[in-house]
Parts: sequence; structure tokens; C-alpha cells
Amino acid sequence: MKKNKLKILGVLALIIVAGIYYYVSLPAINLHSSDLWMFLIVLVVIVGAFYINRKHLTRYDLKDSKGLKALMSLLGVIVVVYLVGTLLSSPIVNAKKYQKLLTVEEGEFTKDIEELSFDQIPILDKDSATILGNRKMGSMVDMVSQFEVDDLYSQINYQDKPVRVSPLKYASTIKWLTNMREGIPAYIRIDMATQTTELVKLKEGMKYTTSDHFNRNIYRHLRFSYPTYIFDDISFEIDDDGVPYWVCPVKKFNIGLFGGATVGRVVLCNAVTGETTDYKIDKVPEWIDRAYSADLLVELYDYYGSLKHGFFNSVLGQKDCLKTTNGYNYLAIDDDVWVYTGVTSVSGDQSNVGFVLMNQRTMETKYYPIEGAIEDSAMSSAEGQVQNLKYTATFPLLLNLSGEPTYFIALKDDAGLVKKYAMVNVQKYQIVAIGDTVSQCEASYTDLMYENGIKVAEKDTREVEEMTAKITKIAQGVIDGNSHYYIMLEGSDEIFDVSVVDFIDIIKYEVGEEVTIEYKKGDESNTVLSLDGEEKKVTESDK
Repeated sequence: MKKNKLKILGVLALIIVAGIYYYVSLPAINLHSSDLWMFLIVLVVIVGAFYINRKHLTRYDLKDSKGLKALMSLLGVIVVVYLVGTLLSSPIVNAKKYQKLLTVEEGEFTKDIEELSFDQIPILDKDSATILGNRKMGSMVDMVSQFEVDDLYSQINYQDKPVRVSPLKYASTIKWLTNMREGIPAYIRIDMATQTTELVKLKEGMKYTTSDHFNRNIYRHLRFSYPTYIFDDISFEIDDDGVPYWVCPVKKFNIGLFGGATVGRVVLCNAVTGETTDYKIDKVPEWIDRAYSADLLVELYDYYGSLKHGFFNSVLGQKDCLKTTNGYNYLAIDDDVWVYTGVTSVSGDQSNVGFVLMNQRTMETKYYPIEGAIEDSAMSSAEGQVQNLKYTATFPLLLNLSGEPTYFIALKDDAGLVKKYAMVNVQKYQIVAIGDTVSQCEASYTDLMYENGIKVAEKDTREVEEMTAKITKIAQGVIDGNSHYYIMLEGSDEIFDVSVVDFIDIIKYEVGEEVTIEYKKGDESNTVLSLDGEEKKVTESDK
């Protein structure tokens, strides 16, 4: 009777230990999960330890124990299957399959990447966003003692604007205990173009986050809801109404047991209620921006670029082998977020053979065969322009400026604050413009393109017209710091723009006076070239 009780207690103890291990490590119950195989190995080892202790086996008895031999055989089978499965799933024997995981199309740069206005250019990287988020949190005296900002800072498109969002997190376990009933009350949203930082308060707090414990921890909540799913890196996003969600990609293994991972499904989890919805990858809502992580997409492109002639060629001969450069950034195109990175040869030279854009929602990939400087060279060129200030360049963002592929780079001081901006021509990286503002930098860059013959001023083909009439209205305005007078003439509904810089006498004119002007027609107003015989100085744009 006593022996039976001990056996039962031993089994219960084993179940408890295995349960605790599972509760902490959270392996997916899926043969494609490496964590499951590790769990099985650990479980067999624990059973073996219990068996040895239960049977009071000495080291001399181990060889003759049938039960222990059976456990060792089982352990050996598990290890062998895992190792063989790993080998048969690797690029060594499946190079062609790995190379075909990603479909790459050739894109047209000027068509696919539209020119952005200044208020649409994302000028903040994650580190700068983190500084702004922490500053905002520090100003919230009612929350700062209880919460911190999580370091996720996912980049998404929100209402056609590039933003970074990150939830708050409990400052400590004690703070979790005192605030868990209400949940996390807000998240940080940062406009990457304007640097506007908001702490968005929720009507009801988030109950499922990375900083929650036990069953409300988002990873544990997902595991118990979907015990067989193998999740990739999850991200924090908000929908068009600002409702917080966890976007949880589910891995799909296309090659053997453990190889060729892509994404087959996406689970959406409401961060407030914990409610989950399971979607096939081609059915996910369009507001989702990150079904495929940037690291996964970069890895897939590296397979595509390096395995064209097999695995051993990628290691030895390296014929036609390409790889991505050592960094990436994000572009917002048509309400989707695309990963941008350069493509270079595996030999590690200092030039790109092109660059690639990869859609984080659909995995659509486009390659642009535009040769130019590698990003590191562009960053060095930008830093060289301000070497006396010792500013550090961020990884470039690729822009289309007047049809020219251009690296846009933020320059930061030692405190991590953006102080200046740089634009570097991709194909001629000696052309570097620096400015205190984005608009100033762009103006300087445009001038450099004219000076170097990259950009040619368009000839003005508008005809010069003449009109004599009395002034019926006069209004004053300021454009780019220069005063302009806008006049209307009798018998015409058109507006005539008179620059005070060119025609100082315009300030003497009053309504009712007759005036003779020469002008060229424009979309909103006509540009005055001559005022009562006084001619405007001709510029390149007037020719």
C-alpha cells in the first residue's frame, strides 16, 4: 500500500514538474516546433532521474536496468529524429526550395515610389521615437510612477500617416498587483513626420500585454488559445479607430520539419478584452501592417539572392550570389508598410547593385536594379559634412526626389536627438546636402542637382501677355518671407501676383489707378513680369 502511494506521488510530482516547465516555456504542441522537441528531451531526462531515484539505482546498476535502457533508447530516438529532421530541413539539401520561397518582381522606381511632401517624410527612427516617448511619459505625473513605455514602437500607417505606437507597461511586479484590475490605461503614438507625440488614453485598460503575468500575459494567452500554433514575433498595432491589438503571425513550415518558415495565418488579439480572431494570411484586414517581420523578409531575400546555384556555390564559388546590406528601413506606400534594404554582392564591396522593397502584409517583393552607393557609404558621406559636430547618421530612408533615388538621413547628437538632415544621391553619393530642416535640406539638394547636371530647369513656354486696366482690388501676402501684392483689374476675374522684391513701386498704387502690366498665366494667379514699363529681373524659371 505504501509503495503504491509512493508511485502515485512520484507520478503526480512528475506531472507537476512537467506542467510547470510547460507553463513557463510554452512550447507549441506541434511537430514543427523545436521547442516541443526540447520539451520532450527534458521530459525524458526528468523521468529518467525520477526512475533512478525511485529504484535507488547505483552507477553499477544503470547498465542492467531495463527500464532505464528503454528511457535511454527513447531519448536517443528523439534526439536522432530531431537532428535528422534539422539536416533534411536545411538549405544544404533544399537549396532550390529555399530559393523559391520568395517571389521577386522587378519594379519601376519612379512609378512605384511617389514623391512625398515634407509632412509625409518619416524623420524619426526607433531610437529617436523612444526618447520622445519617454519624455512624454515623464510629463504624465499621474502615470509615471506606475507605468513605463514598452520598447516595441511598431511602425505602422495610421490614417495615412507613418506613426510608431507602443503600449505602456507596468513599472514592476508590485505595480502590476496594484493596477491589474484596471489594466494598462494608454499607449504612445508618435507621428514620424511631425514628431508629434501623444499619450492616447483608453476608455478601458489593456488587460493582455507583454508585462502582464500568469494567464493574462499575451504569450501565455495565445498559447492556451492556440496550443498548436507556432507564433513568429508579435507586434502591437492599432486599427483605424485607435483600438489596440496584438498582431500575431503564425509560422508555416514549407520544407521538412523545421525549414522554410513563412507565415500561413495571423491571429488578432484585442489587447483590452483578449478576444482573438484567426485569419488566413490572404484574408487579413487591410489595416494590419505587419504580418511578416522585417527580419523574416530579409532572411527570405537572402535565400533568394544567394542560393541561385545551390548551397555549396553560396559558400565556395559564390557565383551570382547577392545579399541584403546590413540594415533596413521602412517606407509607407499605398497604406502598407514596406521594408527597404539595399542589395549587394556577397564579396562585401562598397556598392549596391540595386535595392528591394518587401510588403510586410502581403510579402510582395520588388527589386530595383539601380546601382549606387551602399548605405554605409552614404552615412559616412553625411557624417563627413558635419564631422566637426560629431553627429551620428541613422540608417537611410529611400526617397524619390524629382525621379532621383535619394538617401534621406537624420543626423543625431550624442543625446540621440535629431539636429540636422542630409540627402545623398544614391548613384552619385558625392552629392550631399545638409539642412537644419527637411525643406531646407531639400532646397539645397535641388540646387546641387542643378549644379551637377542631374536636374535641368524646365523651359517656361507660357506666352507673355499685356493688359491695361484700372485696379479694382489690392491684397498683400507673404511667401517664403517675401512680400507680394495681389491685384485684380477691371474687366478681369483673374488675380495678378506682383512681387515687392521686383517691383517696390507697387506699394504706391491704390484702387482706381490705371496700370499696364505684362504677365504670364498661372494656375492660381498670374505672374507679373512688367509694371508700367518697369521689367522684372528674368530668372531661370521665367525663361
